[in-house]
Amino acid sequence: MDTMKILLGAIAALLLASIIVSWQGVNRDKENPTTSQDLALLKEQNELLKENQRLKEQLENSRKPESQGAAIPPSQQDAIEAYQQQLAEQQAAEARRQAEEDAKLKRDEEGLIAQMKLERQDEELRRARLISQALLVGRVTDYADNPEVGGFITIDVLKPELVQKGSILGIRRNNTGILYQFEVSDVYPEGAIANPLTAIGDIKPEKGDELIFPPH
Repeated sequence: MDTMKILLGAIAALLLASIIVSWQGVNRDKENPTTSQDLALLKEQNELLKENQRLKEQLENSRKPESQGAAIPPSQQDAIEAYQQQLAEQQAAEARRQAEEDAKLKRDEEGLIAQMKLERQDEELRRARLISQALLVGRVTDYADNPEVGGFITIDVLKPELVQKGSILGIRRNNTGILYQFEVSDVYPEGAIANPLTAIGDIKPEKGDELIFPPH
């Protein structure tokens, strides 16, 4: 039970007691002359009335902050204003960030749409994009040009779960073109060996060349 309810209950009890005492005093006045006991009762009634008045004032004072609003100390008011300012700045920053992301997304979407339109008109452009985005699965560690057994490359396999015997790999040059294609002939724990599917021209495979699965 809160303080307000306690005070209201106390006032009600005191008012009831005051009424009872008054009623008893009136009855005694009718039957008997005033005695010392009557005076004591009157004094007690007076004290009860005073206590009743004090409780009423306390109740009114307790209600003032609710009806009029409690005053906020200046230091607390400054803290509230600082927090509101910080919150407003954070909201503004978030709005700017969201606007920038939306603008970037729109630019990316517009760029992708334009790229797709170009690719529909130019198949080579589409293939170049697929080559540049293809997963890197290995690198050339060496190229051997043996007249007896033919040329072959040794491979540092980066994705062993994908590269298997019979896999067709292409050497990616300049990130957009396939130089040669090779078929994996042997796979070892330390790497793999692959043989060219076409004749090797003047431009030879080099150490560090990237190997990918050629796009169709």
